[in-house]
Amino acid sequence: MKEKIYTKKKLGIPMLLLVILIFAGVVAASIFFIARMAEAGEGNESPLDIAMVVVCSVVFILNCILIGGFKLINPNEALVLTLFGKYKGTLKEAGFYYVNPFCSAYNPAAGTKLRQSDDVSGKKDSAVQSASAAETANKKISLKIMTLNNNKQKINDCLGNPIEISIAVIWKVVDTAKAVFDVDNYKEFLSLQCDAALREIVRVYPYDVAQNVDTTGDGIADEGSLRGSSEIVAGRIKEEIQKRVGEAGLEIIEARITYLAYAPEIAAAMLQRQQASAVVDARKLIVDGAVGMVQMALESLSENKIVDLDDERKAAMVSNLLVVLCGNHDAQPIVNSGSLY
Repeated sequence: MKEKIYTKKKLGIPMLLLVILIFAGVVAASIFFIARMAEAGEGNESPLDIAMVVVCSVVFILNCILIGGFKLINPNEALVLTLFGKYKGTLKEAGFYYVNPFCSAYNPAAGTKLRQSDDVSGKKDSAVQSASAAETANKKISLKIMTLNNNKQKINDCLGNPIEISIAVIWKVVDTAKAVFDVDNYKEFLSLQCDAALREIVRVYPYDVAQNVDTTGDGIADEGSLRGSSEIVAGRIKEEIQKRVGEAGLEIIEARITYLAYAPEIAAAMLQRQQASAVVDARKLIVDGAVGMVQMALESLSENKIVDLDDERKAAMVSNLLVVLCGNHDAQPIVNSGSLY
């Protein structure tokens, strides 16, 4: 469906004045002829007076029908109009319009509530529910930039680890005809496609950097991960969603990961794994530093000729120094007052 922008003159104010004048004239004429009929008395009414009262009633009813043609469009709003099932056009420019009073606004997503800005679902009190019911009757389509926050999803990453992830998608309607005619409900369509695109991208990445994993599809292992490459992952999610919702007249401006964590059933095990990895890395750093210090000590003793140690004594000294430098507790030295030999 191709969008047609309503480009005719707005005519809202002139038609409003005309309707008011017709109402005023009809009321004045009705009062005048009813008064004449009352003066003539019952049974002596003039046929002309009766006919004029009937004409005034018909004009009043027709004028009431004309009221249905007034449409007020605020900035960044649109109204899709249909006439007896045929698409007539879209009001996009802000202003006060007058259109065919038999035209009706069409928006199948008017009553749909999602977790998005200005359209949030959840428990509400009676006053808010009344306001929500009034909004449901409003068929206008918002052209504003909106943010959709879908619920957290549990998805397996490329290594099979279950994770929980959620995203925020910033979007807007760019083609009103496609949004209301080419899909059943563009809001629900967007929400479902966001979930599908998220699963499609997340299953390609590991939660953390893993060996022999190709996340780009070029056949070469890389260091891409959900936690370390969040900007790249968000960009791919945005592109994937846009490919899916373009046919619905929607534009995806940005997508951002708002929540990322291991699923509760493996979170404790993964935490222990991360802690063990951190301990191993710390121990490696300590050992590397200790070996360097021992080597420096032996070279310094040898260069300055402070003491001449054979291989057995050097081995004992290296062992003692490594114990002191790599131990978790403070060393308790033992003073040797005798000879080393």
